[in-house]
Amino acid sequence: MLFLTLYISLNHQDSEIVQVVKKDSEFLIVIKTDENKLYLYKNDTLINRFIIASGKTGWPSPIGEWIIIDKGTWGESFGGYWLGLNVTWGVYGIHGTTNESSIGKAASHGCIRMYNKDIKVLYDLVPYGTKVIINKGKYGPFGTGFRTLIPGDRGADVLAIQKRLKELGYFNGYESGIYEEYLKSALIKFQKDRNIVIKNAITLPDYIAMGFILEP
Repeated sequence: MLFLTLYISLNHQDSEIVQVVKKDSEFLIVIKTDENKLYLYKNDTLINRFIIASGKTGWPSPIGEWIIIDKGTWGESFGGYWLGLNVTWGVYGIHGTTNESSIGKAASHGCIRMYNKDIKVLYDLVPYGTKVIINKGKYGPFGTGFRTLIPGDRGADVLAIQKRLKELGYFNGYESGIYEEYLKSALIKFQKDRNIVIKNAITLPDYIAMGFILEP
């Protein structure tokens, strides 16, 4: 069985986080969506922390390790500043907001919102190529646990499924993190071969058959 290797356990000491990330930039951003906080490191030292708003139910923030690939002075609704991430399944970034009452809550469509005064500080400091780690819970791409996935869903867990089915020889599409037709076809073939109930949904028996186990 393939035991799930966690990306990083951000529940441990902050010093452990920065030891395992090789950075091209002197800065590192760590976002803990279960806390709705953003931590900014410089040369492995925590230099600031900010309260943020993260993705709401049905619109999760993109768990994983990304880099800043875009910086822009966007309009008022984005607080004037945008830091875009290289997420494969959609347009996600860190930005300000006209709805600052949402800060501290799970309230966005997946982007990371900050107070406008805070995003300006971050925008002025961090360069292109800065690593951004987004975490929720202790189970890496699966966040706080397995969720039932259906066509149209997107996220780090979908990406993990695509990678695993590719390793097993079932999926040959682009690893996008989006549950589309290629993944559905691969899933049905996998379910037939493993004598699992054939369905479009990815549920616990499918995760287990693929070798994913959430360690306590």
